[in-house]
Parts: sequence; C-alpha cells; structure tokens
Amino acid sequence: MNSLHIIAFTHRDFNFDEIGHFHLEDSSRINSLNKLKSDLNVDELMYLSTCNRVEFIVNSNLKIDTKFLEILVGNFISSEKIKYFVNKTAVFSGKKAVHHLFSVASSIDSLVVGEREIITQVRKAFEECKDHKLCGDFIRVLVQMTISTAKKVYTESEIATRPVSIVSLAFLELKKYISKKPKKIVVIGAGKTITSMLKFINKNINHQFIIFNRSTEKAENLVNQLNLNAQIFPLSEMGNQKLDYDFIITCTGSKEIILNTDKFQKINPENKKNIIVDLAVPNDCDNKIESLYNVKLINVDQLKVRAEENLKARSEEIKRCLEIIDKQIIQYYLAEKERTLERALSAVPQSIKGIRKKAFKEVFVKELGTLDPQAINIVNSLVDYMEKKYISVPMKMAKDILLKESTK
Repeated sequence: MNSLHIIAFTHRDFNFDEIGHFHLEDSSRINSLNKLKSDLNVDELMYLSTCNRVEFIVNSNLKIDTKFLEILVGNFISSEKIKYFVNKTAVFSGKKAVHHLFSVASSIDSLVVGEREIITQVRKAFEECKDHKLCGDFIRVLVQMTISTAKKVYTESEIATRPVSIVSLAFLELKKYISKKPKKIVVIGAGKTITSMLKFINKNINHQFIIFNRSTEKAENLVNQLNLNAQIFPLSEMGNQKLDYDFIITCTGSKEIILNTDKFQKINPENKKNIIVDLAVPNDCDNKIESLYNVKLINVDQLKVRAEENLKARSEEIKRCLEIIDKQIIQYYLAEKERTLERALSAVPQSIKGIRKKAFKEVFVKELGTLDPQAINIVNSLVDYMEKKYISVPMKMAKDILLKESTK
C-alpha cells in the first residue's frame, strides 16, 4: 500500500477554470496518459476526471516530490505557471490515499454530497485505463474495494436520500423559469452532462431543441437516444445568425470560451431576456454577457455554493459514512495483502508441476517402469492430491495469519 499515491486537483484547492487545464479530450486522452505514464516512470496510472476534480491514481515506489509533480503538471500547464500549481496540489499516499479515494467514490469529498454518479465515473475511469494497459492488478484491487465501499455507504447511511448533482441543481434552478409549455432551447454540446440535463428537461414535455456540436454524428446519437425534437448544426456555425429560442444550455469540453459577447449579440440582436445554463468546466460562456445583456446566467461556480450548503446540512450523516469507510480500509488492507501473497505465490503451481515432471521422467523413471497400470494410476492420484494440497494449504495458512494480524 505504500506504493499508492493520489495526486488531486479538486474544487477544494482550485477554481474550475484551473481544474479545466487537466481535463483531457476523448480523442487525445489515451495518448496523453501513455506519455504521462512514461514521463513519470510509474508502474500503474489511473486517470479520474469529473466536473469538479481531476485525479491521478499512481502505483509507484518513487517518491512523490516536487520534481515528480513538476513533470506531471508540466504535461498540462505552461512552464511559467507550473510552480503555482505544484504548490497547491494535494498529494495523498498510503492509507491517506485509500481513505481519500473511498471518500470521493462515496461522494463525501465531492462537490455535491450524496450523488451516486461518481461510482460509475470511477468504474469507467478504471476500465478505460485498464483496457489500455495503463493500470493493472494493484489498482484493480483498490478500485474493486472502492466501489464496494461506496455502495455500502449508500446502502447503510442516509447520505443519498436527497441526492443532488450539479445537473439536478441546475435543473431545479432552471425549472423556476420553465412553464409546462414546450420551449425552444439552444443546446451547445452533446456529452454526458448535456445528456443528463436534457433527460430532466424533456421529461413529458416536447421541447424544441437547436443543437450545436463539433461532431454532428454525436449530436444525432443524442437526439435518437432521447427521442428529441431537434435541429442539428456543427459548432462552427454557432453565432453566425439570429436564433429563435427561450433558453441556452451549454457544456462542452473546450478549454476556450465558446459563447463570447460577439456571438451572443449575433444570436440575440434584440437583447431579449435570456436564461443561460453553463455547466462546463472551464466555463463555455463569457461572464461579461450577464453584465452587458439582459441575461440570467447559471453556472457551476454558483451551484457550488448550493452544494456546500448541502454539505453542512449533512454533516452528521457524513460522520456515519466515515465510520463505514474506516472499517472498509481495514478490509482493503487484508484484501491487498492476500492479493500480494497470491502474486508472490503465483509461480508455485508451475514449480510444483516441474518437480512432478522431473520425478516421473527422471528421478523415479526406472521404479515406475516396474509398476503395473493400476499401480501407476494410484501413484498419479496420490501425487495429484499432494500437489493440490501443497498449493492450497500454504495459501490458506498465510491468509489465516493475515486475518489474525488484521484483527489485532
């Protein structure tokens, strides 16, 4: 466990624009992570990216010092800002790293406490990194116990009785302005966050959508998936002309402003009253739009305040969750020790088979040649039995010792 480290860039230490520097586009993510793993020279690497955090889970015996962090941050940040980010970066190692990841997956450390979506995000992040050989068995055991812990927290506590995600917070805010009549809504982006938001919005009401996205094919998939009444345009055409709409919802993976003042003026030249929901990190919408035009802007920074209020209200329940996490850490210690033992003993079965082969083919070949077929079968059965016991008995004894140690 001493080789486990987590390097975290979260809402606790950075604003959303700063965290946005570490988000990787789908098209380049694996290549970027392979380069990072090589640059850092670590055994395993897992990358977790959500709306309010980016975390690097690392299996390495290297010391996570300033030089290590400079290499990591330097893969994302220009050289003149590396020192600033390194000084603010949170690093967790050993047991603290396990506790941190368990807390994240249980949404205790999340921007929105009690939101189950983080479990799926952790699992998918691991599966992607595993499928591309970025991480292996050590992180597999960690993630397996992480997901188990999160499910236990949600089952045995009241933390998720009122789950409120960034998306649902945004919808509750937008709902104040949406009547039961169909609306015309401009959508910028077609990713997971937009999909979740439109599921809320389009429920039982047939709104009309104008969707702009870099990939029109991805936008078409979204329309088909949710059975939307929508027109689709490439993102490059957004801001070219006036649009007839009631609301704008935007969430892309862009690191640059998507909706600036010039584009907004072109799509809304008459300066009609507007509601804009910007769920992107960093922001898609220029904040100046709210002060210059007749606009109500709802963005992640505002929703963060609401989420922190929820955190205070649930403080007692969080204590219960932390008790569950502490107990699960003990179970993880045992599971990882067992797996370490299994890894160490993985060569034993093959060695025993080699000894058996040599015994039959070389050491006792003459003696065996004097036996009849029935006697040979008895010898084979005897050796088979002893072979299995020589593998299973030491493993069981070692596990029993580990169990006793973990309960002391």
